[in-house]
Amino acid sequence: MAGASMKDIKLRIKSVQSTMQITKAMELVASSKLRKAKLRQESCRPYHEELWKALQEIEASTNDFSSVYQQHRQIRKTCVIVIAGDRGLAGGYNSNIIKAASEMGRPDELCILPIGKRAVEYFCRHGYEVLTTSFMEAASISVADCFSISEILTRGYVDGQFDCVKVLYTRLVSLLSQQPDTMELLPLAAAGKEKKTDVRELVLYEPGADTVYNAIVPNYIAGMLYGAMCESVASELAARRTAMDAASKNASEMIDDLSLKYNRARQGAITQEITEIVAGAEQ
Repeated sequence: MAGASMKDIKLRIKSVQSTMQITKAMELVASSKLRKAKLRQESCRPYHEELWKALQEIEASTNDFSSVYQQHRQIRKTCVIVIAGDRGLAGGYNSNIIKAASEMGRPDELCILPIGKRAVEYFCRHGYEVLTTSFMEAASISVADCFSISEILTRGYVDGQFDCVKVLYTRLVSLLSQQPDTMELLPLAAAGKEKKTDVRELVLYEPGADTVYNAIVPNYIAGMLYGAMCESVASELAARRTAMDAASKNASEMIDDLSLKYNRARQGAITQEITEIVAGAEQ
């Protein structure tokens, strides 16, 4: 029995060591990708900031300005872009974002545009109205895909398919903390009535201020979406890195505990053999 027990413990130790090698490797991969994701997140931020400044300038320097993208109407249906991951092993990253989305309203009040395999599977399975399932691979979403999504959103908003557009993503607070966050994309907030001192009182836009403004809005929405995507990807990698680090530590503790049990079983087997030898010698 002692020999069999020692064999089982030894096999268990080897199994845990193999698992720890995998978690260590996944932690290193996540750490490497995280650095690139953070750089991409920081580099894309100036794009939508400059577009937002351009939108504000057009509005502030034009008399009697109005745009369909600023119309606040009664909200009967809200379109929510939910950005989740494609894989698990990232702690509570996917479950937190899906829980936050389900708390935003009843299925008949929401229209979901899911990004990521986990989000697509969940909302299709739970009876939500899904705008499209064309963006299942969150890791492969490009700038061109964000422009395609922006075109779908702006067209649906103008046609009255939904009255409000929000994006639900995961904000990277720190490497150890990631929180679901909501950002309203449409309708756009008004810039205010005050005229900026560095802007002329009247600027002529061709073919018109409203036309130029409405042409910039889809690009601005695409930039905001890409920024949210970059931050979500960075958050997923940080969550996976933390989860794999915790798994590696747990595996190390388990190996230490199993090694202690193995040594005790080995010591017990040696003691039993000595006792049997002594008893045989006395006979």
